[in-house]
Amino acid sequence: MSRCWMMVRNSTISPEKLRLYCSGHIIYSFRRSFPRRKFLSGCYSSHFHITKEKHERSFTSAVSSQDTLIDHKLFDEMRNRDNKTVESSYMFVRDLLRSSMIRAEAETPRSIHCFALKSGFLQDLHASSKLLTLYGKAGDFVSSLGLFSELKVKDVIVWNSVITALNQNGRSMAALGFFVEMIQKGTGFDSTTLLLALSASSSLSLSKVCPVVHCLAIEAGLVSDANLCNALMNLYAQGEDLSSAERVFTRMEHRDVVSWNTIVTKCVANGQYWKSLEYFKSMTVSGQEADNVTFSSVISACASLEELSLGESFHGMVIRSGYVPEGYVSVANSIISMYSKCGDIDAAETVFGKLFWKDVISWNAILNGFASNGMFQEAFGIFKEMQSLNRIHPDISTVVTVASICGDMCLSREGRSIHGYTVRREMQSRALVVVNSLIDMYGKCGLTRQAELLFKIATDRDLVSWNSMISAFVQNGFTQEAKTLFKEVVSEYSRSKFSLSTVLAILPSCCSSDSLIFGKSVHCWQLKLGFGNNILSANSVINMYIGCRDLTSAFLLLEMISETRDLASWNSVIYGCASNGHHSESLRAFRAMSHEGKVSHDIITLLGTISACGNLGLVSEGRCFHGLAIKTLRESETQLQNTLITMYGRCKDIDSAVKVFGLISDPNLCSWNCVISTLSQNKAGPEAVQLFRKIEVEPNEITFVGLLSASSQLGSTGYGMQAHCYLIRRGFQANPFICAALVDMYSSCGRVETGMKVFRNSGVRSIAAWNSVISAYGFHGMGEKAMELFNEMSISGMEPNKSTFISLLSACSHSGTILPKHNDNLRVREFTFRHFQPEISLSFGHGWVLVPSVRLYFLSTFLWSLSNLPTKEEPLRTQY
Repeated sequence: MSRCWMMVRNSTISPEKLRLYCSGHIIYSFRRSFPRRKFLSGCYSSHFHITKEKHERSFTSAVSSQDTLIDHKLFDEMRNRDNKTVESSYMFVRDLLRSSMIRAEAETPRSIHCFALKSGFLQDLHASSKLLTLYGKAGDFVSSLGLFSELKVKDVIVWNSVITALNQNGRSMAALGFFVEMIQKGTGFDSTTLLLALSASSSLSLSKVCPVVHCLAIEAGLVSDANLCNALMNLYAQGEDLSSAERVFTRMEHRDVVSWNTIVTKCVANGQYWKSLEYFKSMTVSGQEADNVTFSSVISACASLEELSLGESFHGMVIRSGYVPEGYVSVANSIISMYSKCGDIDAAETVFGKLFWKDVISWNAILNGFASNGMFQEAFGIFKEMQSLNRIHPDISTVVTVASICGDMCLSREGRSIHGYTVRREMQSRALVVVNSLIDMYGKCGLTRQAELLFKIATDRDLVSWNSMISAFVQNGFTQEAKTLFKEVVSEYSRSKFSLSTVLAILPSCCSSDSLIFGKSVHCWQLKLGFGNNILSANSVINMYIGCRDLTSAFLLLEMISETRDLASWNSVIYGCASNGHHSESLRAFRAMSHEGKVSHDIITLLGTISACGNLGLVSEGRCFHGLAIKTLRESETQLQNTLITMYGRCKDIDSAVKVFGLISDPNLCSWNCVISTLSQNKAGPEAVQLFRKIEVEPNEITFVGLLSASSQLGSTGYGMQAHCYLIRRGFQANPFICAALVDMYSSCGRVETGMKVFRNSGVRSIAAWNSVISAYGFHGMGEKAMELFNEMSISGMEPNKSTFISLLSACSHSGTILPKHNDNLRVREFTFRHFQPEISLSFGHGWVLVPSVRLYFLSTFLWSLSNLPTKEEPLRTQY
């Protein structure tokens, strides 16, 4: 440009040539400095500025050429309007607004606004409404409001334009405010106005607005508008008022495919699956053809109902109607989910494999299918295959699913990898559901501290986060921390925001008699929240009372929900009582359930009753329940068969236990442990050792506890030492139960000192290990060493139990040695008679152990014990 000005000064070239030369120079500079689109826009602008006579059409060309940015100086240079150019300017403004509506950017509406002001067409309502809408599309709703306030005349279209602009920019509440103001001023409204109001209400989930808009539509005679009726149905159903949505649908004169899709989809969303299928049937009868949205909805209904045959029929209809799943990915995704939920994962995989184009929803559908059907390895394979594709990236739903799989399988290493992936993708800051799923995953993997750290650093926590953290504490035994966290969440949130999940998360922490008061507080709290009639909450409270040993309250609550109680309620009592040692009450509850006759038993019921029979030694009743399991075709359940083996073993019927084991088609590790423990506990050591040789799975600590007990019965340390070497190689020797079993095995085989070495070398000494060593010394007549070991146990802080009492008295009886009077004897006396005598039922056998031992210590204690021994005429009285 400097060379152009030099040529003008020297006057060496004509003005026409000068303009031509300068324009070429400007074009060359634009071409070097900007991309192609800006280069073309620059050419138009440069041509306008160097043109000698600037006509209005030149302004039009310059403005229309600006694709991304319009120079305001162009409008400033334009001369004021005259009558000759009014019509052409109006046409230009109209065309410019129409073309700008396609692609609105921040500077475009401002430039057109300036031109409209120059041209004097801003008061034209059509142009003003278009400009308002253009501001809304450009995201500048503030300028849209400013323009709206300056307009003196406002018709329905102008009002609709400003409400549209607010809706487009997420200002739904302000849009409703303008709608109310519009009605109050009596401007009038049309169906578009009501549609905009319904759209704003839907964004805010204000279903209460729907009846008001519906009344306005009826008064104005607009209910014949199909689009308005569809929007009314949508908002009614969104507010869970499906009956009102159905009334709108039935009164429609003309129903299009959107109307049918709306009612079918909303029925599915509100859980009315059979009703959605009925509407689909009516749709086909009326002659309206279904589209991909319709098929996706009805197939989702079949998935929720788990109606495989019906879903297969719809699959065939999809193919016959031309909506081939390979082409319509949304329909294919619904079919994959349907087959997965119905358990036919092979069909789901087939549909997935035939998809030509798979989106992230398709991958998530098959991933969830494998996970929900317990095929976790296949799910991980799908996830790895998904990661290998460059065009498909795992989204939030994928991460949540995989994190849940890692938690269910206790795969902490893979779970940490998922956590790292979310950090790299910055998913935690974008979606709280990711943080909640990771907390749940760490809790299920036993990594409570990691879950707690993630919970503390979460910037925005919701109620699900608190519930997940409370569940993580409860699942890993940190009941006190769970209760503390529960108190914090109660003080932080208002009562109306709590859900049933909070109640279900905290109640399992009340699992002992010490937690009864806290459990009753939670029970009162959930009643205040209005969950008293909820059957899930009631069942959880029943479990809590049983765990806290308050059977009276548990049975009272079961009686209070007699109208709504289901099989889960009875199972809570039956299985809960059996698990907590109340075996007679478990059988009593089963008889009451059978007498009522409203529900039938399932495998959980049988597990509780069979376990109760085993602990009570009721072999005949146990056989009856075994027959009931065969009659109801539940005998093939491996878990039930394992319980039967344990029951027969406790009833001393090892032949029946072995027969049940032989009927198991694919015995798992628990099956092998049950039968080996049964044989060893019934003094069938050789059979247990022979069965161990045939084991088909990798043994664990429980397997070797049974094997060591069986080896001790053989009187030889051969098998025991071999097992000991294997345990050392596997690193199981640190287990306190293994240590106790090794000590018992070596002492039973006469190698007390070897057992003592094992005990001394153990890192963690359990009460079972202490009792085994004390019993071993007593059995071999080493009463003094048994007493010394008891003193050492007391000094170490280990709390004795009833087995310690029996082992110590047995050691004193076998040794036959009067120990010198010492303060240690007072500890024995205080321990035995002050703490445990009221809790032990003294049989004649225990009495003959007790009398010699007391004779060796205190004659007065002996006389007291002798006077309190039961006689043949006096029945045994058990004190509790």
